[in-house]
Amino acid sequence: MTMRIAIMQPYFFPYGGYYQLFAAADVFVALDCVQFPRRGWVHRNQLSNSKGDPQWLTLPLVKSSRDTTRICDLVFSENAMHLMEEQMRRFPCLTNLEKKEPQLAAALFDFDVSPVQYLVRGLEWATERLGIRRPIVLSSSFKIPEKLKAQDRIIAIAKQMNARHYINASGGRNLYEASAFEAAGLSLNFVADYAGSNQNMLQRLLCESPASITQEILQNTSINT
Repeated sequence: MTMRIAIMQPYFFPYGGYYQLFAAADVFVALDCVQFPRRGWVHRNQLSNSKGDPQWLTLPLVKSSRDTTRICDLVFSENAMHLMEEQMRRFPCLTNLEKKEPQLAAALFDFDVSPVQYLVRGLEWATERLGIRRPIVLSSSFKIPEKLKAQDRIIAIAKQMNARHYINASGGRNLYEASAFEAAGLSLNFVADYAGSNQNMLQRLLCESPASITQEILQNTSINT
């Protein structure tokens, strides 16, 4: 089998373009062995408040070193559930969640897992609803030398997965060299630019038809070299 692999940091209910990678690949690798980007989308996203304005919903994490903390090293605060409940009250789409989506509510309030497991569980829930669920593997489960950075780390992960094709988001074109992937026996491919909604998938799946969102994702998922 010719395996197509996508590798990306695990995000907190990211927008539709992120899920192009699930639609295009056979296996998704959550890149959790890299530095945690504090101002990124790993631990937070924006939902609409009662006025329709975007506000951050942020996972309650223990403060850690800015320069040395990897995504797989993140830890939840001791009072994570209380902090999450306080935040969620601001967002209409999350009211009465226990009645509307009991499985999702249970997952959102279960902090007896690591933050990475929490994020992966959210991705699994969303892709299950969208009908594009794929196996998710943690990059931290591989023994990748610390010295390998950027595309060298990606290539090492892909080779350990016995992949033949690496699929990346369109925004990564300037980060990789096709010749380096070819030398490693891999093809380098990119999904097309996403023309759909940039709203987070948590709010969309609670307010829209999953089938229509899936159609949007699939219509935007073509592979380019």
